[in-house]
Amino acid sequence: MINTYKDLTVWQRAIELVEEVYKVSNKFPKEEIYGLTSQMKRASISIPSNIAEGRRRRTKADYFRFLIIAYSSGAELETQIEIAKRLKFIDSSNYSKLDNLLDEVMKMLNKMLNNSNKLKS
Repeated sequence: MINTYKDLTVWQRAIELVEEVYKVSNKFPKEEIYGLTSQMKRASISIPSNIAEGRRRRTKADYFRFLIIAYSSGAELETQIEIAKRLKFIDSSNYSKLDNLLDEVMKMLNKMLNNSNKLKS
């Protein structure tokens, strides 16, 4: 039974994603602290934050809108992870871990959005 956003598997996995982003990005070159490091941290934090905020909203339309924002932040993070990989800031094992976790979160969000969209029709 889901009583709060903390009970949502997607929120839990998104929190794990934030932790991984922090671990990996803290190893980036120091000159990236206000660049890619900061961008990745903000994008990753946005995912569970918007899931939580949307869940607390009073209407399904608001919840749907916040899920879209979370999904969009995931796409932003996906791009940033790819950039970090190409710049060789992330090794292949860390890349795979981040990529797989983000992919899992994105699939869950996509499913939630599709299900919510069906309810609206």
